[in-house]
Amino acid sequence: MRDFIPLSVGAAAGGLLYREHKIRARAERLSAATMESLLNAIDANDEVTGAHVRRVASYALILGEAAGYDDPTLRSIERVAVFHDIGKLHGALTDIFHEQSSLTPEERRAVRTHPQRGAEVLEPLSAFYPELGKGVAAHHERWDGTGYPRGLKARRIPIEARVVAIADSFDAITHRRRYSHARSFKEAVQAIADGKGTQFDPDLADLFLNPPVLAEIEKEMRRAHGPQSKRNNRRRGESHRAPDVTFRWRPRSLGSRSRDREP
Repeated sequence: MRDFIPLSVGAAAGGLLYREHKIRARAERLSAATMESLLNAIDANDEVTGAHVRRVASYALILGEAAGYDDPTLRSIERVAVFHDIGKLHGALTDIFHEQSSLTPEERRAVRTHPQRGAEVLEPLSAFYPELGKGVAAHHERWDGTGYPRGLKARRIPIEARVVAIADSFDAITHRRRYSHARSFKEAVQAIADGKGTQFDPDLADLFLNPPVLAEIEKEMRRAHGPQSKRNNRRRGESHRAPDVTFRWRPRSLGSRSRDREP
């Protein structure tokens, strides 16, 4: 009888832990499904932004891997990259981003609200991804403290936002926007160099400018801008593949990239 009581208590505790694990796993799958739905919403509302955020995620992961960040940090960087512009999908901003002309000062002020709008959209996921909203809100902060919306400086800026800022700027320069023309790879590299220590984290900028890293970035840029990619983007209903995000809530189809899934 003496042995029976501890065993019963242990079994009950084990059952409780098992139920908690199942509840947590279910909640994580739900959060991942929500994130995938948000990503699908970006594609459905604005395929140009959908393609942009995937290219930014690709460049950010190249830089993050070169920096030697661990897998959880890389996944966090990827999530911030994929959702950094979700705040642009707002009624007050949609028309602005579909204009072909240069932005007016009033439009520029409106555009500057998108990081905080994005963080607000993502707030319900903060229990699972506390870094996500913070990183999205900070992706236009600058190393010298002159960015927005909060004027964060140097290492007060989340690492995810510092990585994404470089990747985002590089893609904005090399890919045609509705209100600006694409410039060359060389010009984009020079812009990152010019922003070192003012706009960008100087250590990350140096790493981005390292020849082996630049070679990987240029290779990914050529792939993303290549003829096959353009044909794929014109196919109605086909999702972009740069990269195949790791928070997919359902199994990937055969032939997809083989990264480990994370809820």
